[in-house]
Amino acid sequence: MPGRAYSKRGTAAGPAGTVTVVDGPPYRNARLPVAVRVEDLLHRMTLPEKAGLLFHTMVGIGPAGSLAPDDPDAGLLSAAEMVRGRRMSHFNLLGTAGPADLARWHNRLQELAASTRLGIPVTVSSDPRHAYSANPNTAALAGAFSVWPEPLGMAATRDAALVRGWADVIRQEYAAVGIRVALHPQADLATEPRWPRTLGTFGEDAGLAAELVRAYVGGLQGPVLGPDGVAAMVKHFPGGGATHDGEDPHFRYGREQVYPGGRFADHLRPFVAALDAGCSQVMLGYGMPRDTGYEEVGFSFNRDVVGGLLRRRMGFGGIVCTDWGVLTGAAFRGQVRPARAWGLERLSPAQRARRVLDAGADQIGGEAVPGLVVDLVRTGQVGVGRLDASVRRVLREKFTLGLFDRPYVDPDRAARVVGCARFRAAGLAAQRACVTLLSNAAPDRPAHLPLRPGLRIWCDGMDPAVVARDGRVVARPADADVAILRLQAPYDHRPGQFEAFFHAGSLEFAAGEMARVLAIAAAVPTVVDVYLDRPAVLPRLAAGVDALVVSFGVGDEALMDVLAGRAAPRGRLPFDLPRSSAAVRAGRPDVAFDTADPVFRFGHGLTY
Repeated sequence: MPGRAYSKRGTAAGPAGTVTVVDGPPYRNARLPVAVRVEDLLHRMTLPEKAGLLFHTMVGIGPAGSLAPDDPDAGLLSAAEMVRGRRMSHFNLLGTAGPADLARWHNRLQELAASTRLGIPVTVSSDPRHAYSANPNTAALAGAFSVWPEPLGMAATRDAALVRGWADVIRQEYAAVGIRVALHPQADLATEPRWPRTLGTFGEDAGLAAELVRAYVGGLQGPVLGPDGVAAMVKHFPGGGATHDGEDPHFRYGREQVYPGGRFADHLRPFVAALDAGCSQVMLGYGMPRDTGYEEVGFSFNRDVVGGLLRRRMGFGGIVCTDWGVLTGAAFRGQVRPARAWGLERLSPAQRARRVLDAGADQIGGEAVPGLVVDLVRTGQVGVGRLDASVRRVLREKFTLGLFDRPYVDPDRAARVVGCARFRAAGLAAQRACVTLLSNAAPDRPAHLPLRPGLRIWCDGMDPAVVARDGRVVARPADADVAILRLQAPYDHRPGQFEAFFHAGSLEFAAGEMARVLAIAAAVPTVVDVYLDRPAVLPRLAAGVDALVVSFGVGDEALMDVLAGRAAPRGRLPFDLPRSSAAVRAGRPDVAFDTADPVFRFGHGLTY
């Protein structure tokens, strides 16, 4: 454990957190080439141990960094059952804690892994956790980590160097607590404005997205992935943005990926950039292609897409992982989620697992059923050689990341690194930089930006204590010189503990909400900020308020810094803002900038 020299039979004490081999099997010898260590360990493994490496699922964290027990209601197994019982060693961390407790949890997990027959260390991964996102199915709240804009906000800065620096901060904070795989960046193109996953993308333009994905992968992994890097799992191959009616393939009604404009290749461009940057892993999308010439089954099962396109034509030799939950259905908090085995719904979980392996994927996300793969091999449906090809890739990355040689992290150092003042300041500066000013009032109006000091301000959707730094907060719009409102981009509210988090459907404000805002704007000069997690239909709002701002994951403090003029707005729209829902419906979902006569175009943004 960190803070003391860790030793075990066959090792000698080295620097804190390291294991230095004196004698023992070749795979324990850090001086040998990775390829030699991989082959030595591979030939020592039993079939169940190999099968366990092919599953990458969720794990919880207990109080004070303890290992969590089974949680049947959440569908989570204990770490002990998965590591010892099912020989698994790849886990996506759910939940959060203080940095030191995260590090202690990680070390306890590694100690558990070290107690197994071969002592294969655990690889911990995470969904994004450096922003304000509130969808627990796709991201985690930042907690102690530094807070930055969402990827859309970073796209609004158009600053590849800033994106690389952001990813480098993520690398340092993740590595400090033992997270070594990032289940991001999201390299999808946001060509369907209604799609609820737009927030995690770098926008609508393939060239800009490719440039920023390349920078992001470089910041996470470094020039060459090694013991100080974090592996990037770029998703969702071959691009998830071309969805039918803007629905998401987490759900059966959103399972189809459609390309009426014939732009399938455009959606590959950010993935080509990721591969050029050396990304270590790729996550497959849930969707199933329609009318493309590829088999109409989910991408995780699609041999032409995985083995043909990604492996052979694009030359990717790293780890390919499915998205979560493509084999079995799951119950979570009383709600049943069916397997996302689109096009193969009638197959059994074992048959789906065979299709995943036949397609060319190495790992199956969100599942903990290695016994299925054991049975497939024992019954001759999958060859041992096929299994070994994936095991080699998985082991190679563990050795490359230094997990066999430095399995532990230092809780004290984690507390110093995660959320340190320098990283928080950098995140706040990035939030300011992404604020995008779409329209501004006449200079003689109180709502003209930047705001004059000392105004009486009525605010809605903001912390009054933050606003009070720049004026006197009043209780009624009628008493104000200026009103400031922060609004969420519109969406259809859907029921359920899972589905409700996906902001899909209409891009237009409800009539009652629009009337409320316009009535305030008619009574007092008004500034409106809209949090765009998707494009929104804003012509009435743009015409009815004095100043219109959009943001992409920005706190009140950063926004007020821009509104008050302590920082200038630098953001530029990362997509078009459509004029109407009809224009969106008429557009082709695979084609960028395909809505007629947008209110504001990609790249628009004013400053002062």
